[in-house]
Amino acid sequence: MKAVFQSDRGRVRPHNEDYAGIFSKNQVLLAVVADGMGGHLAGEVASQMAVERLEELWKEEKVAQSPEKIETWLKENINKVNQEIYAQSIKNVGYQGMGTTIVAAVCTPRFVTVAHVGDSRCYLLNENGFNLLTDDHSLVNELVKSGQISKEDAENHPRKNVLLRSLGTETKVEVDIKTIGLEEDDILLLCSDGLTNKVSEEEIKDLLKSERSLDEKCEELIRLANENGGDDNITVAIVHNTSIEKEGEHHDDRTTN
Repeated sequence: MKAVFQSDRGRVRPHNEDYAGIFSKNQVLLAVVADGMGGHLAGEVASQMAVERLEELWKEEKVAQSPEKIETWLKENINKVNQEIYAQSIKNVGYQGMGTTIVAAVCTPRFVTVAHVGDSRCYLLNENGFNLLTDDHSLVNELVKSGQISKEDAENHPRKNVLLRSLGTETKVEVDIKTIGLEEDDILLLCSDGLTNKVSEEEIKDLLKSERSLDEKCEELIRLANENGGDDNITVAIVHNTSIEKEGEHHDDRTTN
């Protein structure tokens, strides 16, 4: 299993409030992308806390390769991280109201379990096509689902950034979790909305299907988002389910090219 990620400040924002990590052990890989929000630098604190605390909890865990146990682990530990971020926001006036989205995928050679809160997304590219595995917890998505506005209207809706769920803003959070089977050569993409607001799903799919390396695919996706305005931070993580095992841990280096 190969995995890479890159994070970019974009062309407009003064800071990168996205954070990401990829952590691997015993042929099981955890990929996480978080998109922070809040006052001055508070979003950066929330997203970093989310990823780094989940990493610490992951390192403590004896990885059980069953979907049920992984689903339980994700639900319990994302809630634990939620409470810790919330506690920090209460203690520190500068962090008041901070929060973050999170999308996390635990990948084994046979299946992937995806957990998310907010509007950061996970996609799967396989022989059946390119499919979104997550459902945005946003006001605009609820308006689309209820038929009040069209998908086209949603693209430029003035309340597009309003989240209905986020990590760290309440004492408890509901985590969406799903497990699906993986086959050889399947590709997962985790990303913040800085990518999906600027690059179409068709463009993303075509790029993932290309012969470029995983690093080159990340670079090109970020370049396209910046070319189309780059008015938000952009984070992309790609996991390729190959038979070549790549052990290791990778942290957000706050790339700001």
